[in-house]
Amino acid sequence: MSALIDRMNPSALPDASKIGYSQIAIAHPGPLAFVSGQVAWRPDGSPAPVSLAEQTAIVIENLKGALDALQATTDDIAQMRIYMTDLRGETQEIAMGAILGFLNGAQPSLTGIGVAALAGPDLQIEVEMVVQVAA
Repeated sequence: MSALIDRMNPSALPDASKIGYSQIAIAHPGPLAFVSGQVAWRPDGSPAPVSLAEQTAIVIENLKGALDALQATTDDIAQMRIYMTDLRGETQEIAMGAILGFLNGAQPSLTGIGVAALAGPDLQIEVEMVVQVAA
């Protein structure tokens, strides 16, 4: 599917495209899918790994699975929210490096949010998406 999303980084705001996202995403008329936050839970129910890098890799696999189910690509993502229990420079580098690799040049609007806890005590990262899908 080809995304009908215009992305903007107006001069009145910091140029987010330099670090891989857009300040504004305008989705043209069409259905939107709201993908629940994905965490490091696998379909087989195995426990989440300890490292943030491994958890992020599982989250990305889950995001890919959601996009596949929607017959969409990363270009169709209008917005992402990334929740982390330990949001600081070092952890952002680990998570964002992998997420930017997953996005493969697509630049959805993106928000990073530090939280006290997620749905399980062992979880460190959760990512949700708003995706434009074919009518």
